[in-house]
Amino acid sequence: MNRAMSLANSLSLVLAPPHPAGRPFIYAGAGVALLGGLLLGSWLFWLGAAFTAFCLYFFRDPKRVPPARHDLVLAPADGKVVLVGPAIPPAELEMGDQPRWRVAIFLSVLDVHVNRSPVQGRISRISYRHGKFMDASLEKASEENERNALRFDLPDGRDLACVQIAGLVARRIVCTAHEGDRLMAGERFGIIRFGSRTDVYLPVGVKPLVLVGQTMIGGESILAELA
Repeated sequence: MNRAMSLANSLSLVLAPPHPAGRPFIYAGAGVALLGGLLLGSWLFWLGAAFTAFCLYFFRDPKRVPPARHDLVLAPADGKVVLVGPAIPPAELEMGDQPRWRVAIFLSVLDVHVNRSPVQGRISRISYRHGKFMDASLEKASEENERNALRFDLPDGRDLACVQIAGLVARRIVCTAHEGDRLMAGERFGIIRFGSRTDVYLPVGVKPLVLVGQTMIGGESILAELA
């Protein structure tokens, strides 16, 4: 029974419907496959079919069920924790220069790339900054890579930052949220195409419950407790 349930969960993850941001790539690949099948030969058909299959897998957007508690900080993305330590939030968010705990999650091309709100709160500021496209697993990527930073104001008056960071391959950060939006924990707010990183700067005084090397599930894994 457990093996069957595990197989069903794996299939539901792989076959999850794609995020809207992936549709142009999927349609393009399908068009190339169709053109190759009808006019130009089998090699182009297989090339287009392989690209379409990859995009369907990469842009998959599975359903996630956040914990029922409202005093938690959740992982904003799937991937592996690569950094845990004190850091100053991005200056453009105007959250002060006091170091607070930061958790950095690296997303490989095999991970789900949909970003989800780590907390229930209001987005008070969104700031996009152009930059480099170095390996997102490096610590200096937080400062030097292209990024989109969001500041969340919590109901109790504290704040938290979530930063989408482009990587070596990722060249497009998509944020569907706007300043003033109120999100629930686990609610989707964007996606980063083809490998990236997502950082969370916890509220002052809040300590993380995760360690470097742990694997996160966006919208479900717990990073910290707010209490």
